[in-house]
Order: sequence, then C-alpha cells, then structure tokens
Amino acid sequence: MAETKKPWTREEFEKKLRAKEKYYHINHDFHLLMNEGGLDREAVQGWVANRFYYQTTIPIKDAAIMSNCPDRDARRQWVQRIIDHDGAEGEDGGIEAWLQLAEAVGLTREETLSYEHVLPGVKFAIDAYINFAKQNPWQVSASSSLTELFAPVIHQDRIDNWPEKYPWIDKEKGFRYFNKRLTEARRDVEMGLEVTLEYYKTREQQESMLDVLQFKLDVLWTMCDCMWLAYIEKKPPYHNCK
Repeated sequence: MAETKKPWTREEFEKKLRAKEKYYHINHDFHLLMNEGGLDREAVQGWVANRFYYQTTIPIKDAAIMSNCPDRDARRQWVQRIIDHDGAEGEDGGIEAWLQLAEAVGLTREETLSYEHVLPGVKFAIDAYINFAKQNPWQVSASSSLTELFAPVIHQDRIDNWPEKYPWIDKEKGFRYFNKRLTEARRDVEMGLEVTLEYYKTREQQESMLDVLQFKLDVLWTMCDCMWLAYIEKKPPYHNCK
C-alpha cells in the first residue's frame, strides 16, 4: 500500500501558495512591457477594454461562490466583494472606477460597455473561470481567488510608473481603481487565505489546491497571451482572413 504523504503545516502550505507568484501575469512580457512604458495607445486601450470584461465578471463569480455556500457567516463576509465592484447607493464600485480608467485612456463608456474590443480568447478564458466558480464547492472556488496574494504589487507598480510612462492618461480618472484595490485586495487575501488553509487538510487536497491556483493563473496568463498577439504582434483574430 502506498505511503500516505504527511500534510504540510499551515506555514508550509502558505509558502507553497506564495511560491506560485512566479506564474502571476505581472511577469508576462505584455505586463513587463506595459510597466516599462512600451505599449502604444492602442495596446493600452486594448488592455483596459479586455480587462473590463474581467472586472464585470468578478461580482458574478463571487455571486456564484455565495450561491454554493450554506455558511451564513461566510456569505456575510464574501458579499463585500460584490459591493466593492458593483458599488452601493452613494458609493461607486470598482466597475465604475474601471469605466473611468477607460475614459482616461480615450475609450468611450459605450464602446467599453459593449465589449466590442474584447478578444475571443480573453472572453473564453474568463468564461471558463466563471463556470469553474459555479461548478465547484464554494471553498474551492473561493480559494481560486488567491491570485489576490500577488495583486497589491501590480497595483502599486501602475500607480508609481504610469504617470511618467503614459503622461497622456488622464490622472484624475486613471488611477482610482488601483488606489481603491490596494486596501481591498489585502483584506480579501486575509479571508481567502483563511478559507484555503482551513479547507484543504490532507496532503492530496493541498496539492490539488496548487492546481486550482494554477488554473486561475493560467486564465490571467492566457489573457495576456491573447493581447500580446493582437496588440504587440499586430495579429488580432482572423487577421489573415481579409
């Protein structure tokens, strides 16, 4: 009989999760070029438009998680994520802040809301993530959100670098989302990490969680692959079918 592997301690498990940062899309060539100021206006606009589709699906993903969650206390905490993005009466949320970013880079609200610039591969990857959240136990879907572990760094980089690298972006509208998420992402990490460290008890379960996190990292990386091909290689979908 095969020997059962000893579970990692909470500290060891968390260290394994954080080691996945090397696969975070902050390390993709598209993001590296963006933070260096190497994108042209079309590429920046394309990134904003494609990411907007992702932003609008975040509360849908979180609602899917809550729909599978019988724990009232957990739902009370998790619902804040939906409010953060959708907003509430008298309070703009992250989706509104991203729309203002779209305007700051020269897109109209109408074209951003229409998703007309969203690449098929980007949409396919994001839709796969939504389906994952709907179909899995709430703790598994919740733990897939732990790419948030690495998010504060990327938000801070944009705040620090973009004003100099992209001076044509309207500063008043362009950075509200990133400033907003600096605090929210750190708070979200605390809950997501606690759920993850408590739910995955056996070594087999813990190793499966690393695959869950890798799936979410794959979604974000694939989005960048699609945008690199479209905006850097200048080969958007069906470019050779004209």
